[in-house]
Amino acid sequence: MARKHDKVVFKNYNPYQYLMPIDPEAFIPQNHLVRVIDKIIDKIDISTVMEKYKGGGTSSYHPLMLLKVLIYAYIQEAVQKQ
Repeated sequence: MARKHDKVVFKNYNPYQYLMPIDPEAFIPQNHLVRVIDKIIDKIDISTVMEKYKGGGTSSYHPLMLLKVLIYAYIQEAVQKQ
């Protein structure tokens, strides 16, 4: 059965788009861990990961966003276990 399209489609990922009139950036301290993770992950070349995505189906979350959430969660879990 052929798919309608084989194009990879990600959900819109704009970390600076806000759904509220309040800017969440104002509540995150400049030296917070989440900002460090954001900057580091944005520098990673994920082209090999992107090649693995197949087209079709519903749109996926962007791999960079998912990686940021995953790493932040792992770090928070490790800190809480200490």
